[in-house]
Amino acid sequence: MTTRWIDRRGFIAAGAALLAAEARSQPARASRLILLGTGGGPTPKPNRSAPAQAIVVGDRIHVIDCGDGVARQMVLAGLPLKAIRSVFLTHHHSDHNADFGNLLLLSWAASLASKVDAWGPPPLAAMTRQFLDLNAYDIATRVADEGRPPLEDLIVAHEIMADGLVMRDGDVTVTAALVDHPPVTPAFAYRFDCPDRSIVISGDTRPSAGLVRLARGADVLVHEVLYGPAVDRIVASEPNATTLREHLLASHTLAEDVGRVATEAGVKTLVLSHFVPGGLPAIPDEAWLAAVRPHFAGKIVIGRDLMEI
Repeated sequence: MTTRWIDRRGFIAAGAALLAAEARSQPARASRLILLGTGGGPTPKPNRSAPAQAIVVGDRIHVIDCGDGVARQMVLAGLPLKAIRSVFLTHHHSDHNADFGNLLLLSWAASLASKVDAWGPPPLAAMTRQFLDLNAYDIATRVADEGRPPLEDLIVAHEIMADGLVMRDGDVTVTAALVDHPPVTPAFAYRFDCPDRSIVISGDTRPSAGLVRLARGADVLVHEVLYGPAVDRIVASEPNATTLREHLLASHTLAEDVGRVATEAGVKTLVLSHFVPGGLPAIPDEAWLAAVRPHFAGKIVIGRDLMEI
C-alpha cells in the first residue's frame, strides 16, 4: 500500500480550489429590480407615481430616489420597510427627494431598527438634520411611548461630489458617475453590480458621456425619457412656457437619444422610466417604442409603476 502525503501548502491550495469550485457551482444570488414610480416632474399624476426604484438582494433593500409616496409604493410592492439598508439620491429636485425623510420616518414607524446609509450630493447631511428637527416632537413621543430607538442613530448621511466607488457590501458594489442635468449640479447616475447582473439608474440627465462610461456592458439600464413631440403640450399652460421648454430640452434626454445612449453603452436591456410627459392623456407605448427602436436593437421595456424586472 502506498501512502501519499500532502504538505501544508498543498493542503491549503487543494482546499482553496475546492471552495472555488463549490462557489462556481452555486447559483448567483438573484437581484430584484422594482420600479416604484415611473412618472417625471414635480406634480402628482393620476397614472404614475414619482420617481423611485428599489433593488433587492437577499434581505437587503436599496432605494434609489424618493419621490412623493415612495413608502406606500414599497408597501404595494410587498417590500418590508424595515429591510431598507441604503438610500441613494441622484439629485435634489423635489420629484426625486421629496419623501427622503418621510421614507425613513415611516420605515422607522414600521419597525426599522437597523442602520440606513443615505448617499447623495450636498446638502444631504443638512437636509437629514433639518428633517429630524422638523419631526422631533413625533420622534420623541414614539421613543417614549413605543420604545423605539432614536431615529437619528439609524440614519448615516454620506455626501458625494465626484465619480467613483460609493458603497460595497457583501453582495453589491455601487458606483456613481456625474451626469449633465443643468442647472442642478452635482447630479449622479448609479451602477449596482449585483451577484447576478449589473443595473444602472440614470437619474435625470441629458445625453452624458459619464453615463455611457458607467453603463458600459450593463445588463439593465433604467433611463429617463422625454417625448419630443409633446414638449409644446407640456408647457402650453405654463406662464413661463419658454423657460420651461428650454429647461426640458437642455437637461433631459429625448427618446431617440435614449436609444443612442443605450447602444453606445452596449447594454442588454433598456428600461424607459421617468416619463415626460408622464400624466394624462398618456402617450401610448407604441409611440415610445417607435421613437427608441430605430436607435437600439436590444430589449426595450416600457416601465410601469410596481413592475419587477
